[in-house]
Amino acid sequence: MSESDQPTLLLIDGHSLAFRAFYALPVDSFTAANGQHTNAIHGFLSMLLLLLQNEKPTHLGVAFDISRSSFRTRDYPEYKGTRSESPPEFSGQVPLLQDALKAMNIPTMTKEDFEADDVIASLAKRGIEEGYRVLLVSGDRDAIQLVNDRVTLLYPSRQGVSDLTRYDVEKVRTRYGIEPWQYPDIAALVGETSDNLPGIDKVGEKTAVKWLNQYGSLEAILANADQIKGVVGNNLREQRDRAERNRRLNRLVDDLELEVGPADLERKPVDVKALRELLGGLQMRNILERILKYEGERGSASSAATPEAVIKEEPSLAPPAPAPALLRGAELAAWLERQTAAHPGGLGLAVELAGDRILGIGVAGETESLTVPWVPGSADTAPFEEWLAGPHRKLMHEAKPQLKALTSAGLPLGGLAFDSQIAAWLLRPSGVDKTLGDVVLRYLNEELPQSDPNQLVPEDDGAGVATQAWFTFRAVDALRGVLDERDTRVLTEIELPTLRVLARMETNGVAVDAPLLASLSGELGERIESLAQEAYGVVGHELNLGSPKQLQQVLFDELGMPKTRKTKSGFSTDADSLADLMETHPHPFVDLLLQHRDASKLRQIIETLERSIGGDGRIHTTYALTGTTTGRISSNDPNLQNIPIRAEEGRKMRAAFVKGDGYETLLTADYSQIEMRIMAHLSQDAGLIEAFNTGEDLHRFVGARVFGVDPADVTPAMRTKVKAMSYGLAYGLSAFGLSKQLRIDTSEARQLMGDYFARFGAVRDYLRNVVEEARADGYTETIFGRRRPFPDLNSPNRVLRDNAERQALNAPIQGSAADIMKLAMIAIDRDMQERELRSRMLLQVHDELVFEVAAGEWDDVEGIVRDRMAHAAELRVPLDVQVGRGDDWDAAAH
Repeated sequence: MSESDQPTLLLIDGHSLAFRAFYALPVDSFTAANGQHTNAIHGFLSMLLLLLQNEKPTHLGVAFDISRSSFRTRDYPEYKGTRSESPPEFSGQVPLLQDALKAMNIPTMTKEDFEADDVIASLAKRGIEEGYRVLLVSGDRDAIQLVNDRVTLLYPSRQGVSDLTRYDVEKVRTRYGIEPWQYPDIAALVGETSDNLPGIDKVGEKTAVKWLNQYGSLEAILANADQIKGVVGNNLREQRDRAERNRRLNRLVDDLELEVGPADLERKPVDVKALRELLGGLQMRNILERILKYEGERGSASSAATPEAVIKEEPSLAPPAPAPALLRGAELAAWLERQTAAHPGGLGLAVELAGDRILGIGVAGETESLTVPWVPGSADTAPFEEWLAGPHRKLMHEAKPQLKALTSAGLPLGGLAFDSQIAAWLLRPSGVDKTLGDVVLRYLNEELPQSDPNQLVPEDDGAGVATQAWFTFRAVDALRGVLDERDTRVLTEIELPTLRVLARMETNGVAVDAPLLASLSGELGERIESLAQEAYGVVGHELNLGSPKQLQQVLFDELGMPKTRKTKSGFSTDADSLADLMETHPHPFVDLLLQHRDASKLRQIIETLERSIGGDGRIHTTYALTGTTTGRISSNDPNLQNIPIRAEEGRKMRAAFVKGDGYETLLTADYSQIEMRIMAHLSQDAGLIEAFNTGEDLHRFVGARVFGVDPADVTPAMRTKVKAMSYGLAYGLSAFGLSKQLRIDTSEARQLMGDYFARFGAVRDYLRNVVEEARADGYTETIFGRRRPFPDLNSPNRVLRDNAERQALNAPIQGSAADIMKLAMIAIDRDMQERELRSRMLLQVHDELVFEVAAGEWDDVEGIVRDRMAHAAELRVPLDVQVGRGDDWDAAAH
């Protein structure tokens, strides 16, 4: 029988492949609506499809481990003892994966007291005897011993099975210099860390291969151990029991009695109904359609003699993208009018950009799309410009850069009704559905056509701009079916209006005093060098102060300092660990090292700022609406929210942000203690509400209650403690965390928390209830209805659960603060536009806004800002707004 006529038996180590899939794909990116993680299932089935397409097996089976206990653990209890427990996010997926394989009519096999590789070894042996060509898929190198002229091992890379190494006999010889059956002898001598099997000390792979080539087998090596000289020879003689034990354990059992044989693993058609029910319920429709498509193609290619291979139900494939029209003038106007009338919910709009330059524009409805041949000032595209500026609803993905480019080109955009990137983020704030392709994959279960980035001249151009508009239209339709009323309100009343404000702010930029930044950078450079020299002098030699390895040598070996937290690379030298060392065991070297790090970090920030100054002398940051899980706006390229506030160098840095030419001054405005005010509102604590409504100093008021003294007698130390308490509680701060932060005993911190809650019991009740409600509902909610899912609140993993609880405590507070700031920005921007003021909003940094004020407009701007910020939300306590004025950002501080 020729090889092409031989049946092919494909045997897969299920746990091994599923683990590769789990670690190859991000957990948070593959989660069903009920919180079930699905990345291992998705990755495994994708890998399986690839194997089926490439190898075309006639027979297929997947073996799984039953547990960690086996005859090997009875022989050596430490076997695989260093392996941590499987992550709960993984373990919960294995039964579902087995259900999916069952629905695909792929047999799964297990054997009590044995491992999956033993099952595979036994089936491989029978397969050879019965005339099969055998392919094995396993990430366990012990499987190399099974390779022979009829058996090939497909070994997955760390990234999954997209890159498989094919170990046939010749490949094993080339890679290891031995025959496949000799591989376990190498492993026995060298040891296997993953299985917790220590080998012979100082014997590596090269030495083991040399001995095997000289003596032929492990048994012969041990028989001739007296002839092996040197340290390794002594180690071999003294530790031969290790090698004998390892070889005993890594020998795969190939004569198990199993309930199935190779003939029982013949490929069968999938159970479409069961597969649809399972994968559809897990929101894995994309992989479902891929499986059904493959099965349909396989069925079509099969002969009439094997009708059972034909899938009985046609897969529901994605509709083809419409061919884009190219219209001008009256035809363009008629198309837009007809499509707008047919789609009152809006048309998809996409603008293709190169930087901020427009390359193309596409518009699409349900079954038609259009490429707009836009040329500035052309009468042919005037109908499009009129439609674009009008109130007709536009549906976009990542609209802000497109809006900026259109505005810059003199094309005002009206009627922006939906942004699918923002909507996907509102549904999954911790997800990574940022590109149009991500959203199409998740909500349409389709692949957005993309060109190959590795091809200089791609064979496939990918989705053109009109097709992108069409996919956007359809993605929006799918997202609208998932968004509830609250989500939709946050999208339309908060996020989309904020998007327009941020686009204007990014275009405005902020003026910068470049010489001042350069001077400050030079000063820091000199200080960094001086601190380094002082540090060298303390230890008596030079070293790389940025190298953790060299710092470990100096701190723990040369200086004999107490060991810090253990990490993979040794003992930690991070900022927190060094700060603890400085607190408990002060040393000049540690002090200089911390100062050196601070100065280096500040200089890096300045260098980033200098590189970001545009040709107009201004820095134009990019604000991200979808960059956080809480709803807060983030700043990138450069990040203007990470400039230190309290450090002297931070103040100097802020002084470099100045009023621009033609403007009179800068105005800064920020909310005072906004998170504590939201805490008072949400908890309805009478004490906190009284403090804010009477205008007293919050922390002095709270300190007086907690310590039982008059407000005038609250000392700075007392005030510091209650301030740390008030803010820390909202972030899930424990007694231990508070003690560490305040440098007090845990017992004192626990007493302080008890005294606090005794006076402000409603705060305790609110914090307790918010977590329990989130556990029941699956999410937290802000004052304005922004939801944040927390599936890990019910996780069996204590670490994940505790982390989710801490985040859930603060999510309503931080999220409400973010919403309030956005609503204030929207109202301020609207008022300034309506009054046609030249003044403009420049920066949003945490709870602060920065404005550039034109001559004669101070009173108007200050009045608008104070009023809109103070009345952005109706709380049980007032929103206090502080305003400052100055020629630069630092001088305008208040």
